[in-house]
Amino acid sequence: MRNKNFAISLSALVVFLIIMLWGDNNLFSFLVPFVFAHCDTMDGPVIKDAQKALETGNVNRVLIWVQKKDEAEIKKAFEKTLAVRKLNRQSKELADMYFFETLVRIHRAGEGEPYMGIKPTGTEVEPGISAADKAIETGSVDDLDKDVSAQIAKGILDRFNVVMEKKNHADESIEAGRKYVESYVTFIHYVEKLHLAVSGQVVHHSEAKEATPEGHHKH
Repeated sequence: MRNKNFAISLSALVVFLIIMLWGDNNLFSFLVPFVFAHCDTMDGPVIKDAQKALETGNVNRVLIWVQKKDEAEIKKAFEKTLAVRKLNRQSKELADMYFFETLVRIHRAGEGEPYMGIKPTGTEVEPGISAADKAIETGSVDDLDKDVSAQIAKGILDRFNVVMEKKNHADESIEAGRKYVESYVTFIHYVEKLHLAVSGQVVHHSEAKEATPEGHHKH
């Protein structure tokens, strides 16, 4: 079994890579709330821990999902929920949902993200997140590593082939030359994002256009 800390770190990197590599800035902006919403689903880890906490009466299971300053509010909501859910089945369902919503709302506030409700069971989650969660659950990143490595290799090769094909015709006309430049920039940015992701850095295209310390502009 692989080291769990290593698995968690690699899983986080995988999610970031998939977001960065499967689209441009517009797609990235579209996917960010979708990815963060993983903690908003009934199938997500936050609510799963909340369910276990309520069944066992152990609030510590969910305190890990909130900041220390929010512990008192969560404990208060937890005690209220335990008391009400004992009344009857309907009360239990309503009380549990109240606690889930309180926990997720406070958790997301701690991330600096807005709360937009709880997504139902079966809500589709980005494939990279599911794969990352599976790696943590099984304690192995073998399948995850193979899948991501294959996708990255394909992404590099596909863009490289396009660049080379456009390069062969770049001198035929100005328009052909521009198409080569476009494919060149796409390829360079793709590889740049890969290197930045691996090194733990993040760059946006708007930042990439700014002058470097040497006074030059990036592609």
